[in-house]
Amino acid sequence: MRILYFDCFAGISGDMILGALVAAGVDPRALRDQLNLLDLDGFDLQFEQVDRSGIAATFAKVQTREEHHHRHLADIRRIIEKSKLPENIKHRAIAIFSRLAEAEARVHNQSVDQVHFHEVGALDAIVDVVGASIGFEMLGIDRFVSSPLHLGSGVIEIDHGRYPVPGPAVAELLKNVPVYASEIKGELVTPTGASIVTTVCKQFGPLPRMTLELTGYGAGKRQYEQFPNVLRLLVGEDQTSDLITERLWMLETNVDDMSPQIFSHVMDRAFGLGALDCYFTPVHMKKNRPAVLLSILCRAAEREELSRMLFAETTTLGIRSYEVERSSLERRLVRVPTEYGPIDVKVASLNGVITNEMPEYEQCRAAAQRANVPLRVVEEAARAALAAAGVRSTETDRSKGEYGNEES
Repeated sequence: MRILYFDCFAGISGDMILGALVAAGVDPRALRDQLNLLDLDGFDLQFEQVDRSGIAATFAKVQTREEHHHRHLADIRRIIEKSKLPENIKHRAIAIFSRLAEAEARVHNQSVDQVHFHEVGALDAIVDVVGASIGFEMLGIDRFVSSPLHLGSGVIEIDHGRYPVPGPAVAELLKNVPVYASEIKGELVTPTGASIVTTVCKQFGPLPRMTLELTGYGAGKRQYEQFPNVLRLLVGEDQTSDLITERLWMLETNVDDMSPQIFSHVMDRAFGLGALDCYFTPVHMKKNRPAVLLSILCRAAEREELSRMLFAETTTLGIRSYEVERSSLERRLVRVPTEYGPIDVKVASLNGVITNEMPEYEQCRAAAQRANVPLRVVEEAARAALAAAGVRSTETDRSKGEYGNEES
């Protein structure tokens, strides 16, 4: 498993992430080529070497034409979805913007659909967010970890006036995240940087045990005396056990008076808000009334928002919540060529031994529809290509038609 560690001793911003990714080995030309798949005019991305208090760093310079209109989340989602970027990059970029929209909505007491992004929705932010998502894929990152975030201090000027650091949106984004301030004046964590790091990172703390392979320094715009205004990325192979243990939260409620059609909508909302799993179980309540047990598995950072969603979208009057421990296998995606097109196969292993492989269902389904062949034929072709590439599972007698759940 390949880890990317955000060392945020000088904070984090979108352009700092882009610069650090290029410094760590992302090909800037390939990155620009991928960004051009957005089919957006009016921006240019260049990288230059700069000095920040004696440290050589890469500065990402995004130049855009002046825009006089605001964008809503639906506008940004449409731009990303209609692009020719790979689906996993689209998914991550949309998740980052969705998280930012939800934070802005809470700050301004609006719905997510009402939020307009001001400067955050401008072209430079789209380039930062989508460019970061592209860079993570180019480096083959499986897991993200961050240090506590250095916020800076003082006040900042925003559209609504002068506010103390951190600004309202950043403070909302950094709930349940370790942070600290210092005598360094200025906003060191921007909304774009905060939304990226809190979307991809599920762990904040010291550098995990890894075999270090790459480092990269991304420069911030300002210079400080005796303080390098850079973001450092450390990339390497995980040296911990393949078995990953996490403390998670289970949210549950029994529902017996709601239209069955709404459950599908609730599941979509849950996954959109960061749920790891969502499922429904038929149960019988008092007086033997048939009902549905609605269960959502999530991390602590998403617990409050998911609870609010359940109260808003369902007829429930109460939610049970309790901590659970989940152990999961290390997983990685291996892209294999097949006669039906490239297919990603999720490969799981325990202590270095591959125990399971599962072709990505949606990709196989789309390929089967295009070729007008049974779904299992595409899945078998993907497994055969995986074996031909030298990646083999210890499980040789797999049952047909088992599609699995990505996050359960």
